[in-house]
Amino acid sequence: MNNKEFQIVVLAKQVPDTHNVGKDAMKEDGTINRAALPAIFNPDDLKALEMALACKDALKDIMPVKVTIITMGPSRAAEIIRESMFRGADNGFVVSDRRFAGSDTLATSYALSAAVKKLGKIDIVFSGRQAIDGDTAQVGPQVAEKLEIPQITYAEDLLYVAEDEIVIKRRLERGVETVKTGFPVLVTVHGNANDCRPRHAKLLMTNKKACSVSEVLERQQSMEDMEALWAKKPFLKIEEWNADDINPDFERLGLTGSPTKVKSIENVVLTSKENKKINNSESEINELMKELVSAHII
Repeated sequence: MNNKEFQIVVLAKQVPDTHNVGKDAMKEDGTINRAALPAIFNPDDLKALEMALACKDALKDIMPVKVTIITMGPSRAAEIIRESMFRGADNGFVVSDRRFAGSDTLATSYALSAAVKKLGKIDIVFSGRQAIDGDTAQVGPQVAEKLEIPQITYAEDLLYVAEDEIVIKRRLERGVETVKTGFPVLVTVHGNANDCRPRHAKLLMTNKKACSVSEVLERQQSMEDMEALWAKKPFLKIEEWNADDINPDFERLGLTGSPTKVKSIENVVLTSKENKKINNSESEINELMKELVSAHII
């Protein structure tokens, strides 16, 4: 058995549930009012977690494998690290600081890349293709560029993984492509990939008390009791890193490091102004098509 530990990082995000967007969803400065929206595990990131766990399953008999979650957001984002541990992840870090507030994709990817570098040597970084609160699909590739490692985007299926290479099927606009590469590599996972496995009962019982220092303070639990528990079971402590911990260039963080600015937000409600009924006749269908073309609708 190879004694080298294979290191996998999953970049995951706790996102606002976009099915429940209301009038208070945005702040006056154009940033998301996360406190006004329910928070969920970003769907594509759950698919990325599953691909990471599949790699762990494939490699665990030949070498030690560790799956680490990194999430950037408020302290409550520790919830998705705990959720990941219930499914098979080993540990995680919350990157949280007011100085990250208002980050666009450029500033976000910079902070995440600094956090990944802090972990040391990494073999694979997985992330979802995109987050439902932005739909840009930019953060994963930008992290790869800042880490100066190859990337495979739109990954749909893990075909093969060994200690020195990985083979991925990726989804393209007009088909699929099979890609093989060595390590390190960053992989963004498409929404068509396998759904994440459910919680494992044994892992849930083992990790149900996992929490961060911020969560202990918010729940008004005894810090002394938690320190004693963490001393016995260090894997239950979800570590929190602030901006100073990842040693960044502070000019590249938050709003200062974000060239993308939201100028205005407008709610668009589609209403039907008029209806037109047609019979199932070729002449009426042709007339309707002419009207649609004339109105530049199609």
